[in-house]
Amino acid sequence: MILVLLQMILWLVLFMLALPVLVLLVQVLAARWAPPRSTGSSLHRPRIAVLVPAHNEAAGIADVVAGIRLQLETGDRVLVVADNCSDETARIAGEAGAEVTERFHDLLRGKGYALDHGIRQLSSDAPQVVIIVDADCYLKPKALETVARACVQHNRPVQALYLMHAPDGGGPMRKIAEFAWLVKNLVRPLGFQKLGQPCQLMGTGMAFTWQQISQANLATGHIVEDMKLGVDLAEAGQPPLFCPEATVYSFFPSSDTGVSTQRTRWEHGHLSVIQSYVPRLFVGSVRRSNSALAALALDLSVPPLALLVMLVLAASLVAAVAWLALGLIWPMLVSALLVCSMGAAILLAWSGYGRDVISLGELLSAFAYVARKIPLYFKYLFNRQVAWVRSKRDSE
Repeated sequence: MILVLLQMILWLVLFMLALPVLVLLVQVLAARWAPPRSTGSSLHRPRIAVLVPAHNEAAGIADVVAGIRLQLETGDRVLVVADNCSDETARIAGEAGAEVTERFHDLLRGKGYALDHGIRQLSSDAPQVVIIVDADCYLKPKALETVARACVQHNRPVQALYLMHAPDGGGPMRKIAEFAWLVKNLVRPLGFQKLGQPCQLMGTGMAFTWQQISQANLATGHIVEDMKLGVDLAEAGQPPLFCPEATVYSFFPSSDTGVSTQRTRWEHGHLSVIQSYVPRLFVGSVRRSNSALAALALDLSVPPLALLVMLVLAASLVAAVAWLALGLIWPMLVSALLVCSMGAAILLAWSGYGRDVISLGELLSAFAYVARKIPLYFKYLFNRQVAWVRSKRDSE
């Protein structure tokens, strides 16, 4: 009985790991070799409002506003929400040419509340499209126009390509982080886009029609409000569309403290979304015969790349021990297949998109990067982060 129970547990673990590994492999293969699919755009250039939530961003907000204003036309607006700021963010943003509104609240803190405040400020002169850009992000040429036209054309939320770059001299760990980000925010959504499937919202470079964003539930303190918003809109019949033709980018902090804060917020938030929303989306996809909900659930089921590598390797070690001690060969063979599939997906993603980011030798040294994140995942089990915390900027 004990042997049967152990086999059942091992097979259950392997099955649960096979799903995200298979999704990752399919997305990478599609990104590399599926036929391109144009996002498409409206001939009509809508009136745009760019909403910039900002908390103590005095050091960089002027450059961000200036970059946004270069892409605006007559009738467009840029509104900075200076949320619980204790610095000169509001004054500097105003001097840079943005409309500014300030918000203060001792308890209701976080990006979601800032966005809700900004939408209410825009409602007196509502635009056709609202584009959210974070206060530490920059735009490639025509990014705003591209996502706005696509949003109007498809009447769906549109997510631009959002990249994070390692700072100069950041070292191999920052390069590995940049590659992992590239896989998550370019390779995987591009694969699903080519297959006609939706993507997750990524927090910045997001375009919405006024009706979509004004009716959304933004005033929450959810740690990853972007993922939650994407799920809410998909359940409302408007799954987000990936637009790789438009690019928004930022930079990882140089300080270890800033990077640690970012990783904790992103990865704890992602794991909480997997736990809370993936089962609900699968059930909803079956009840409503909705393939978009199923695709989004599959996409969300892929955990952070470092964690997936860690779990697959750990399961393979357990399967090998079970084979040596108990003669259970099939779980060992399946676990080996998972390791090969995951390794193939990572190498294919690197060869197609990551060569300029990281060398193969640096990529193969990523085991140290994975090991350094073990405490982060234990913290999720015993002391997870549930409140939004802003990352420390290099200027601070």
